Amino acid sequence: MKYLLFIMLFLNFGCNNTNQTNNEALKPVKANAVSDIIRNPVSASQPLDTTNVAKFEFEETLYNFGTVKEGDKVKHSFKFKNVGTVPLIITHARSTCGCTIPKWPKNAIEPGATSEISVVFNTTKKTNKQKKPIIITSNAYPSVVKVYIEGFVTPDPDLEKKMMDELRKSAGK
Repeated sequence: MKYLLFIMLFLNFGCNNTNQTNNEALKPVKANAVSDIIRNPVSASQPLDTTNVAKFEFEETLYNFGTVKEGDKVKHSFKFKNVGTVPLIITHARSTCGCTIPKWPKNAIEPGATSEISVVFNTTKKTNKQKKPIIITSNAYPSVVKVYIEGFVTPDPDLEKKMMDELRKSAGK
């Protein structure tokens, strides 16, 4: 009898689920503090709310640099716009190896503003077909996005000899 009463109370109070959406939560807000622009639009009890978030809109997500010689440094800037309703803050940008170095803006990008992520790909000891991701973490939705740099690196048979000669010269000084 006790268990039946407990189950009835649990079902009555524990499963009180209303399928109404709160329209106030879906209206854009003006960010007054950092805590106002860091949001999680996913909730277990509410519908997906992507209204009050920052959003990337890249001009391109894949840059093909064509064919270059081994040892060249390929530079490119991925331009983007914040099409969200709150300032966009990039917390980190990285690649899968040390040969690709991204630089990103450290300040918040206001809604409607544009900026860029600069990438330098060092092709030394990276030959043939290459495709490197740049993984960007931010307060945007989705919180992690990727852009790519790709192309073909022609091997340079003399590169290792050149590098050894330079090391010998610098060690002899």
